[in-house]
Amino acid sequence: MFARAVIAFSMLSALTPAFAFAQAQPATLTEEEKLEQDFTNPLSTLPQLIVRDSYTPANYGPCTVGPCERNLETNQVIVRPLIPRVPPNALLPVPQLIRPTFALVTTQSSRGGTRTEFGDLPLFDLAVLPWINREKTGFLVGAGPTFVFPTATSTSAGQGAWQAGPALGAIYSGIPGLLLGFVAQNPVSFAYTSPSRPPQNTFTFQPVLALHLWDKWYLRSAEANWAVGWHRHSPTILPLSLGLGRTLVRPGLPPMSFFVTGQWTLYRQFAPISPQTTINFGVTFAFPQFEKLFKL
Repeated sequence: MFARAVIAFSMLSALTPAFAFAQAQPATLTEEEKLEQDFTNPLSTLPQLIVRDSYTPANYGPCTVGPCERNLETNQVIVRPLIPRVPPNALLPVPQLIRPTFALVTTQSSRGGTRTEFGDLPLFDLAVLPWINREKTGFLVGAGPTFVFPTATSTSAGQGAWQAGPALGAIYSGIPGLLLGFVAQNPVSFAYTSPSRPPQNTFTFQPVLALHLWDKWYLRSAEANWAVGWHRHSPTILPLSLGLGRTLVRPGLPPMSFFVTGQWTLYRQFAPISPQTTINFGVTFAFPQFEKLFKL
């Protein structure tokens, strides 16, 4: 099932640009459509800040003599800035996109019930590839390193491992009102906070979709992260998210986008405890006054 889903998404991503080129239609966007894509695009050069709450009312898990883990309600609050850097302020002679993710997670407590702790800190630093002309092709591609810092304040809230690996992001926006893309990462552990911590080697894939509907409303899918562990009996989880977003522009306030998405775990393997259904509530704040400094 997992392989079929990956193949289906790959075929969709491959066929969509081909259809766009066959139509030879220029990607002219309204102000609302541009904001919708910038608020969903992980490779956007619009400086922004995302605040999201992911509430999981039910989990997959065993029911033992003690508390039934599948009935535990968990929660995760993330704060995710997107920081673009361009020469001469960048470390490289090409634009860079830096995205750290700060997390506050509610996990199961050893005494029963749940508790809230700080999670690990993932961060990627993607350099935009200069030889792909976005104006002509509709593609934006970035590559660079990804890191995971073991900042969790409890063993259940993080993996307890320093990790580093490659990251690749690609976005296609050649069809007016539609954005498709992904961010793929594969951090690998090389040091640990405790000798009891297991090694980590996980491939993550974040599919991205934004489709303009009407006025300031758009269809959105950017919260789900597929995870495939390469070690024997490591967890594999394939969720899918879909929901609605709305842009909001008011004089004297930064442009904003509010969104609500539902998330379902379609497939899991070797993951005894994992989210079953999740509701994501979020808001994105943009800072266009700095965009001229970071424009590609």
